Amino acid sequence: MIVRGSGAASQSFDPTDSKTMTTIWRQGVILVHAVPLLTVRRGADTMGMAAPIYWTAEMVRQLPDDGNRYEVVYGELLVTPAPRLNHQLLVSRLAVAVAKYLEHEPVGVMLTSPADISWGQDVLVQPDVFVVPLDEARTGDWSKLRSLLVAAEVLSPSTARADRFTKRRRYQEAGVPLYWIVDGEEQRVEVWTPGAELPMIEAERLVWRPAGAGQPFTLELAELFRPV
Repeated sequence: MIVRGSGAASQSFDPTDSKTMTTIWRQGVILVHAVPLLTVRRGADTMGMAAPIYWTAEMVRQLPDDGNRYEVVYGELLVTPAPRLNHQLLVSRLAVAVAKYLEHEPVGVMLTSPADISWGQDVLVQPDVFVVPLDEARTGDWSKLRSLLVAAEVLSPSTARADRFTKRRRYQEAGVPLYWIVDGEEQRVEVWTPGAELPMIEAERLVWRPAGAGQPFTLELAELFRPV
């Protein structure tokens, strides 16, 4: 699922060229590898070594629309295959609940992935559900959406590590006031704030108190996780 690198990408690298990338499935996780792009010479010997790929948001935007979700955090490529039905069901329920709340408390606009949220050249994330301020949403420009009021990711087997660690740290660094990690298997939500070292585990209800709202957002988790 991850390509990690510490150096700069070769300028000749084309992320849309299938000849420069191989994809391997392993236990539901996509591993993306760049093929060797540099040749390193040591004395009289020549060794072919894979160029370390430090992915950028612009490189990710050039990847083909093949049904996967591509994100990059700290130069690390995250690839998510098409989600499972239960994942989409939870995303839909949460999105509808937040959207209904915002009809009465218009502090922002609710959006869902696919998205293009970037805080720098080496980051592009697509939260499952998120809210942005009205003034940023009215620009109609992804590059202007930088102040997420709340973000939520619904766990799936192929995204749990990235959602809990890689992306969580990036959301905290960006100052996202509230980050929900929705665990459908355990029927609970991990609640993160920017300075937290550990999450609060919520098993009864979600509460969000955005600035400027007269009433808080509340969602009973029994409703979110109810059977179809």
